[in-house]
Amino acid sequence: MIEHFAYGWTTPAIAYAVSFLGSLIGLQAAGRARRSQGGARAGWLFLAALTLGSAAIWAMHFIAMLGFSVQSTTLRYDVPLTVLSGLLAVAAVGAGLFWSMLRRPGRAAALGGGALMGLGAVSMHYLGMASLRMQAEMHHDHRYTAAAAAIALLASTAALLFALHLRGRAATVIASLVMATAVSTMHYTAMFGVRVTALPASPFDTPVLGATMMDFFLPMFVGLGLLMLIVSLILMLSPAEDEADGASAPAPSRPPKDSAFARRD
Repeated sequence: MIEHFAYGWTTPAIAYAVSFLGSLIGLQAAGRARRSQGGARAGWLFLAALTLGSAAIWAMHFIAMLGFSVQSTTLRYDVPLTVLSGLLAVAAVGAGLFWSMLRRPGRAAALGGGALMGLGAVSMHYLGMASLRMQAEMHHDHRYTAAAAAIALLASTAALLFALHLRGRAATVIASLVMATAVSTMHYTAMFGVRVTALPASPFDTPVLGATMMDFFLPMFVGLGLLMLIVSLILMLSPAEDEADGASAPAPSRPPKDSAFARRD
């Protein structure tokens, strides 16, 4: 028997909140990248991809997986595959943002970037599921896989459209809500297509090897918390576009006062 909400709505709520915060910080960094040039743009793109890929996508998946359980077996995770799934999410988001920055804001930029980000999110999910170890066989219903991919592609494209075309905090918040909703909906749509068949017990069975979810929990929260804190501080300490423009703009000239050389009537 499969349980998706072993702790009720606690894990989905926390997973969504973390995804939203990661999206909010990451999309702000992406906005700075769009308005920068050269090395500054590359730095902002790296911070945006790292925050979006690790917090908004990867962390959301594994926090939600805290509520996943299979009655007949213990669950363990292959550490290299788990880490690789996070790197895949960061790389896919980075590729999507880079694509969108290469082109003028428009449909081509949003469609191409959204496709890369959406496919990255789906690939990360199934690679993360491949890291799962249990005394059972796991299968995925292809109908749910197709639905999850469609949700990720459409919503990632919508989030990029908001981020590329609209400016201001309200637009960033809306895009972050869309992104977090996309990742969460994609995750649970794919999870509802999971089918597990228990393997017959045998006296020669070896223990299921790998790390438990709780082994990841503390390092993940501490590491991602520090990451989002550092990126938030960088965003706050670096001037925004309007502040930078205001600092670089020359002061308005005042009309000259009357002097001894002024023309007399």
